[in-house]
Amino acid sequence: MLKLDKISKNFPGFSLNAVSFNVEKGDYFMLLGESGAGKSMLLEVIAGLVQPDKGSVFLEGRDITHEKIQQRRIGLVFQDHAIFPHLSVMENIGYSLHGDKLNHKQKQEKVLSTAALLGIAELLHRRPSTLSGGELQRVALARTLIQQPLVLLLDEPLASLDTLLKADLRSMLRKIHRQGQTILHVTHDYEEALSLGNKIAVIDKGKIIQEGTPEEVFRFPKFEFVAHFVGVKNFFKVRLIKENEASYGLVEDKIRIRIETDEPAGKGCLILRGEDIFLSKEMMQSSALNNFSGRVTEIIPASNGVEVILDIGIRIHALITRESINTLDITEGSVLWIHFKATAVRFIKD
Repeated sequence: MLKLDKISKNFPGFSLNAVSFNVEKGDYFMLLGESGAGKSMLLEVIAGLVQPDKGSVFLEGRDITHEKIQQRRIGLVFQDHAIFPHLSVMENIGYSLHGDKLNHKQKQEKVLSTAALLGIAELLHRRPSTLSGGELQRVALARTLIQQPLVLLLDEPLASLDTLLKADLRSMLRKIHRQGQTILHVTHDYEEALSLGNKIAVIDKGKIIQEGTPEEVFRFPKFEFVAHFVGVKNFFKVRLIKENEASYGLVEDKIRIRIETDEPAGKGCLILRGEDIFLSKEMMQSSALNNFSGRVTEIIPASNGVEVILDIGIRIHALITRESINTLDITEGSVLWIHFKATAVRFIKD
């Protein structure tokens, strides 16, 4: 569908270096990296706002590197929305249809159907100055989607929203994706990448340093930067179940992990930081609701302690101090108890 082939672009103090990746039709592709990594610059290259020094951009097998913006069938939603303040919501959404060979009635019907899809039909006669951040983002999405782009590019669409609005817009983006829209979404938030993407590429200093499924990237970081950046190795796809008003994440249909969440039963992913896990030689009484026995398979020195990997039926990464290694006399093959609180587990709904 969308292919970047060795895209390079030099700027004073920064450069994109031979960036290549493929976004297949129907993908929700997340480009993850810190501020200044080159994420937004890549979107501008794909959209045609910036010409690369080297490399090519292909869309459905066609080289669009030097095509005009209007001919690319690529839709870009900016982080700052770029809504026209002097136009109504209806006029903003319909602005993209100027020049289309549609009569007034056809354009109006298209605006109404797109607004209904984004849940903003009741806002059509409002001015942008009266809208919330989440509403402005929906208007920006509607104005882009009405063009029926082959690929939708999103530049940090959730960055300026509060927690409630983020959840609302994530749900909307999933809905758009389920209807067949191919999406390339850039973010610095790994939880955002986990909750939305089926493919993830990590970019650092203008280079793609790891690419794969969320499981591959988050559970098996290939580079120190990726491990440090995502800050999590205990990442599992789970089925959330409810029993006697308690919530459990079922991993691989065999390990039940207690979770504190108000989310309804369903599929999602579970995140647990290694530093939130406690180890002991014997089962101990504590406030931790998750207690498992496991065998140590690896002990790996880390910059901020020691990483102990245990097999409890699934691989769990615990991060403990060097003093604890000596106190507990931990070696590979040791059988230990691991403990962690339900409140330490993060559940992200699919």
